[in-house]
Amino acid sequence: MRSTTILTVRRHDQVAVGGDGQVTVGETVVKGDARKVRRLADGEVIVGFAGATADAMALLERLEAKLKEYPANLARAAIELAKEWRTDRSLRRLESLLVAVDRRQSLLIGGSGDVIEPEDGILGIGSGGPYAMAAAHALAAHTDLSAESIVREALEIASRICIYSNSSITVEVIK
Repeated sequence: MRSTTILTVRRHDQVAVGGDGQVTVGETVVKGDARKVRRLADGEVIVGFAGATADAMALLERLEAKLKEYPANLARAAIELAKEWRTDRSLRRLESLLVAVDRRQSLLIGGSGDVIEPEDGILGIGSGGPYAMAAAHALAAHTDLSAESIVREALEIASRICIYSNSSITVEVIK
């Protein structure tokens, strides 16, 4: 997935999810302050998305419905969404990736049926995701910064490397 950077870091007693604000169509920046990080389930779950915006919005609605069906069980809601996404004929064509976090888990949710929990609590998606993850790993290993501070700094670093990301950063935190 191109055209964004989403990063989540779980550290100490908090989890943070952040994203840049750049929206790119082809080689052109059309918006610089989009919000690609949202709260669901009365603020108990934070979701970030990369990929086609309309596709991501459709998936966010479905994830929210699954969270209502399986309250306080992000993993179950994510698995049910991934199963539906993979098997439903119309959903299969959606081009997006999601990260979803709650107090206990950080998950990557993909259209091929993937629901992946990172072993170290650091997860990045989008074209700038690998750059942000690398920066977050270094910051986590060599500083005592909070999850929120690591996300902000790593996204700032990624925005200087990835041409599809910018430094208009949104971060949401669960403590």
